[in-house]
Amino acid sequence: MEKTRAGIQSVEVGFALLDALAKAAGPLMLRDLAATAGMSAAKAHRYLVSFQRLGLVVQDTATTLYDLGPAALKLGLASLSRLDAVKLARERIGPLMLQIGHTLALAVWGNQGPTIVHWEESPSAVTVNLRLGDVMPLLSSATGRCFAAHLSTEAIAPMLAIEMLQARKSGRFDLPHSKREIAQVLNEVRQRGLARVENTLLPGVVGFCAPVFDFDGHMVLGIVALGSVATIDAAWDGSVATALRAAAAQLSRDLGQIS
Repeated sequence: MEKTRAGIQSVEVGFALLDALAKAAGPLMLRDLAATAGMSAAKAHRYLVSFQRLGLVVQDTATTLYDLGPAALKLGLASLSRLDAVKLARERIGPLMLQIGHTLALAVWGNQGPTIVHWEESPSAVTVNLRLGDVMPLLSSATGRCFAAHLSTEAIAPMLAIEMLQARKSGRFDLPHSKREIAQVLNEVRQRGLARVENTLLPGVVGFCAPVFDFDGHMVLGIVALGSVATIDAAWDGSVATALRAAAAQLSRDLGQIS
């Protein structure tokens, strides 16, 4: 086991108060804050006095409630400004690929739509004709459906209109043709926590895409899994879907999303 490094215990103990304030729905009374942090009110008060001097905590003189202060906001904003969603995701995509045993990709919203920016191919991957920089369709790909479910109507409207027209002309009855049908598909994506398609973009291939959100609740990228219908667990609550949801949720938390 790695040898435990020496630290300052009082700092770690005091952080429990800041953590409690960060997770609270609003300002807290001293007794409630102390109880949440697992310490006595007297002990909590001593820490809070120091935190107030540093600007990490403020106390309302009228209500006596405690809340996070301007220094805490400054630290949080500085941390968020240095986060790179794609970089963080790329660091985790390899271990995730080994866990689920299928090819993974990362996609972001580009000028033309959902765009593949990273590819991690499984040794036992099914052959797919996709490349970095490819733009995914909104209706026939899990990636596209995931972005369409979480972006504004204005952002997706032009691309969606073209694809609906193409679906009608080509007789693709496996794709939604009307606004009502599209709304049903996108609602399911939001309810399930990820998108799934089977045989709609690539024959014999199942695709999943889980959304990753930033601190403002905006979808910043999608984690995509691709596999053969013969080998991948395509269930909504199967091993692949569960792992993708968990990975996307953890990355969202690391990017500052508040549950």
